Amino acid sequence: MDELTAAGITDLSVRESYIECKKLNSIHGKTYFLATKFLPPNKRPFVHALYGFARYADEIVDDLASTLTESEKAHTLTSWGDSVLADIKNGTSEDKIGRALVDTVNRFNLPIDYFKSFLNSMAMDLTITEYQSYKDLYKYVYGSAAVIGLQMVPILGVVDQNDLDEASLAAEKLGTAFQLANFIRDVSEDLDRGRIYLPIEELESHNVTREMLGKRKLTPEIISALKEQINRVRKLQKESMPGIKLLNPSSRACIEAASELYCGIVDEVEKINYQIFDKRAKTSSWRRIKVAIPAYLRAVSSR
Repeated sequence: MDELTAAGITDLSVRESYIECKKLNSIHGKTYFLATKFLPPNKRPFVHALYGFARYADEIVDDLASTLTESEKAHTLTSWGDSVLADIKNGTSEDKIGRALVDTVNRFNLPIDYFKSFLNSMAMDLTITEYQSYKDLYKYVYGSAAVIGLQMVPILGVVDQNDLDEASLAAEKLGTAFQLANFIRDVSEDLDRGRIYLPIEELESHNVTREMLGKRKLTPEIISALKEQINRVRKLQKESMPGIKLLNPSSRACIEAASELYCGIVDEVEKINYQIFDKRAKTSSWRRIKVAIPAYLRAVSSR
């Protein structure tokens, strides 16, 4: 039985939307897509729908509208985002990505505020190029990453509904850790877009300025600043681990694998001696296999 049928998705147009979301996930979210494979087939389409929505919005900001001015990008994002939010309220959509998203929202009663927060963070990318403090940065990270963890919890399921709040807090922390790990890896790429996602106050505490980063020359000060950011990722990951144990057993292997692979980005940064301006830290195929095989076996046994 295919994933869509297993999930009870029978409407042809809705199935096509889920397929489009899965395609976006497979192309752009290889680590995320791999981890999704460890979920039971009847849960995977809904995760693809959430990813499809997030990725499509991100592409409007950074890729699909790369030839447009910032104001044109903002108009495109606002127009598409408002349309999807209206569709969520109405419970139906004709958008190629929105159909699957609305179906997922309806099935799991996901709060619309999560999607508003995400779109707000995407809009912030069009006007904000740096964040003074971690508190300031977190306003962006909450919408761009933490809410995705929160959206996932009802789909993943918990063993005891009394643990839902604790599991949600863990999901928020893990989603944040994923995003911060990406920021560390992508410093050079983000500079190309005129952005810095490392808190300016924390950089300054290590005597790192925006101009130093702009020179793209690794210094002891930059290494020291990166170490502080890496420590935060690992702290958040550690704090999230007890919450994973609260999830439905059939979902744990997926999140454990995602945690190791995504947060493992910071391990790869260390392995390249913090040379983030010259190399892209990425998880090796060997590490993916090393994580994937045990995760697959745990996933199968949990079913």
